[in-house]
Amino acid sequence: MNLFDVYPLFDIEIVKGQGCRTYDKNGTEYLDFYGGHAVISIGHSHPYFVKKLSDQIQNLVFYSNSVINSLQIELADKLGKISGYDDYSLFLINSGAEANENALKLASFHNGRSKVIAFGKSFHGRTSAAVGVTDNPAIKAPINQNFEVEFLPLNDTEAVLQSLKNRVVCAVIIEGIQGVGGIQIPQPAFLKAISTACKETGTVLILDEIQSGYGRSGKFFAHQYAGIRPDIITTAKGMGNGVPIGGVIISPMFKPTYGMLGTTFGGNHLVCTAAIAVLDVLQHEHLMENALQVGNYLINEIQKFPRLKEVRGKGLMIGIEFEEPVKKLRERLLFEKKIFTGVSGSNIIRLLPPLCLTKQDADLFLDRFAEVLK
Repeated sequence: MNLFDVYPLFDIEIVKGQGCRTYDKNGTEYLDFYGGHAVISIGHSHPYFVKKLSDQIQNLVFYSNSVINSLQIELADKLGKISGYDDYSLFLINSGAEANENALKLASFHNGRSKVIAFGKSFHGRTSAAVGVTDNPAIKAPINQNFEVEFLPLNDTEAVLQSLKNRVVCAVIIEGIQGVGGIQIPQPAFLKAISTACKETGTVLILDEIQSGYGRSGKFFAHQYAGIRPDIITTAKGMGNGVPIGGVIISPMFKPTYGMLGTTFGGNHLVCTAAIAVLDVLQHEHLMENALQVGNYLINEIQKFPRLKEVRGKGLMIGIEFEEPVKKLRERLLFEKKIFTGVSGSNIIRLLPPLCLTKQDADLFLDRFAEVLK
């Protein structure tokens, strides 16, 4: 049997990671400025994380959600406290796409509507409803286009208010910071306006913090820069530091019933252990503060380089936009300078390093970046 060939692959096999570095099968070291799509939050192979997982594996990896799992309770308690959403509830699943699926389902259960407002350049996942609200027709099959979605320009307040006024919209779904879309940031005034309008029209506001959450922006969730409290928040990537887990954080206005939502693997003992370890390290090592400090330093220094159209970002979620395509530049960073980065579209380099990134490693990136721009 062959693998289903849907990924263009670099000819590199990574077999080990430590902190902000990865190593291929030949022992070559790479500086990780991408974190596997913002998944690696506390660094590769953090010793506390490794020990917690090792201890849990020796006891129990999985049992079903038909019995009490005190690790879920511990995770919900710690997540509520560190995020500032103590009064919300947590539903645990396996991925960001699944988080958005369940968020949209909850919204529709709540108000009986089905139309969704999403935004240009959005990305919310590849499963049925999640890909339906993603602004990329190339990855949608006909079966995904089974409810009405209106894509509006990001930061166009009037367009959203006009669409909401007839009170037929089920939900507005928006990323705290657009990742795949090129590190596009919703303006605080825009988020405040649509939050108010959603409340007035009975529309559910869903904040997709799958890539921008878990301290990456310098706050626990990027939308907290706007001072709003959405009805539902979805999270995943940095939540388990590589162990597959996702979550839906749900306002008290939603009332659960048995069977409303469900999952086989979601919230199992191993993934909860990973997620608890991540929160412990985030807090004890002050990684949100580090992400803001080192991220601000990187942004300020990158802005000094020539040839750049714009540098955008918050914390360690940074987009470097060029006038020209960046494919060759990214390849030079990877193969010549041994640095992993990401891209958005054809002309944006995306930086999503682990939140433990040091200023020394930031300087190492800046030196090597300068060399490929010569």
